[in-house]
Amino acid sequence: MADCNKSSIEAWEYNPGDEENSKLPHKFSPNRPVPLSHVHSLGVLTWKLDADNWESDPKLEEIKVERGYNYWEKITVSREAMADFDARVGGFFQEHMHSQEEIRLILDGSGYWDIRDYDDKWVRFRVQKGDLVVLPPGMYHRFTLDTGDYIEALLLYTEVPERTQHQRAEDSIARKNYVKQFLDVHTLQIEAQ
Repeated sequence: MADCNKSSIEAWEYNPGDEENSKLPHKFSPNRPVPLSHVHSLGVLTWKLDADNWESDPKLEEIKVERGYNYWEKITVSREAMADFDARVGGFFQEHMHSQEEIRLILDGSGYWDIRDYDDKWVRFRVQKGDLVVLPPGMYHRFTLDTGDYIEALLLYTEVPERTQHQRAEDSIARKNYVKQFLDVHTLQIEAQ
């Protein structure tokens, strides 16, 4: 598989202070960094790609073939490009999950993803131009722009494009599979120590 460790994404424990403004970094002082290896252990995959030449990037082609991504669409999230901008961005920031992988290549701009850690606390990581991120099905997460209020992304899919968010539901098949594959394994490793 394409090496997903070639990434410069920075992650940290999310500081819930000033919840009113999700677009701020929300770092503790001092910052509490989270190693990218820990983010990967939660099932997230990351790569750094050539966003300016994504249509001819051999690494992206390799990833698409390996993971079965057959469809794509480009979106721009900005006040100018999106009707009901504040409501739509607010919806992205509501905790949710998907029954399929969420795959995004950031073509321009930047933002933050928050994912739930093993102890149900938020881990935040910043994405920017060239970052390709894959979130596994069943992972609780949310997304927000940063204060630049702009991101352009390539969304990849294995099937006909569909972006369906599901609220927190422990009984969904995707969630049960995620817990079994990533969270239960972590619990067993801790118990074995």
